[in-house]
Amino acid sequence: MSLKAPNTSRADAGGPTLHVLSIGILLSGAGALLGCNRAQADRRSDGAGVTALTPAPLATSAASASTRSPQKCTSGMTLVEAKGTPRFCVDRYEAQLAEQTASGSIPHSPYERPKPTKRYAAVSKKGVPPQAYVNRIEAAAACKNAGKRLCKAREWYAACAGSFGNKYPYGNKYKETTCNVNKGHLLRKVFGRVPYTKHDHYNSPRMNQTPGFLAKTAEYSDCVSGVGAYDMVGNLHEWVADDVSAKLAKELPLEKGNHWLGRRGMGVFMGGYFSSRGEHGRGCLYVTATHAPDYHDYSTGFRCCSDPKP
Repeated sequence: MSLKAPNTSRADAGGPTLHVLSIGILLSGAGALLGCNRAQADRRSDGAGVTALTPAPLATSAASASTRSPQKCTSGMTLVEAKGTPRFCVDRYEAQLAEQTASGSIPHSPYERPKPTKRYAAVSKKGVPPQAYVNRIEAAAACKNAGKRLCKAREWYAACAGSFGNKYPYGNKYKETTCNVNKGHLLRKVFGRVPYTKHDHYNSPRMNQTPGFLAKTAEYSDCVSGVGAYDMVGNLHEWVADDVSAKLAKELPLEKGNHWLGRRGMGVFMGGYFSSRGEHGRGCLYVTATHAPDYHDYSTGFRCCSDPKP
């Protein structure tokens, strides 16, 4: 819907001619209203020259939210205010793992499975390969050990879709190379046409060390949501805390419909990964809900959320 400036040159029909002062006041008020509407429309522009006014925002960026409250997030996180949800913090970057030892933290290889005998904490850091090969149970434990929690599906969606519920972190119009997606069939590239197994192929360290597929965090610098979270679409699938349930279908706009959900109790990851082509939804609406919470492979990662601090 295009915005039109009010016709300030027309006098009220059937009434007396307006005095100059009255016209000035009317013009000033109309100009302020038009400027406000234009500012809102400009924020919604998707780069295609189309502007539209939208309903109340789904989420508010950290900058605008923080001006209304002293609440803060820890380093590597950003504040989100979602409609109908208490304010929360979300990691700006997909998580790394750091092994916690008596002498301090040791970075874990992002190309290796977490070891069951080790204790890990999640780290949100720019410019590093994010941790893959992780299941939901391990992701939740790493968030907890960092003083955070695994994001809920509704939180994850709000942080991705931003202030106006965009389909993609950067807007509503798809841009081919903005996020790390559509990279082709990596298993076939690495191993050829063979019967793939979970251990030797889907969880092989060779997978994400192949150049041109997994990117470092925020390497795709324009793949950032309105609240300042990077790589929420593509790069790695991101586990969320929810199970498949009737409640999930009410909390997320499931683009593919409920019939794409797995059976109750299955885990959920969102956003797609570097080879995704919109099979389970577009952009922020990409939802995979057919794997058990203990599933892991070269495409599964995560990020954490937390409650803001006063």
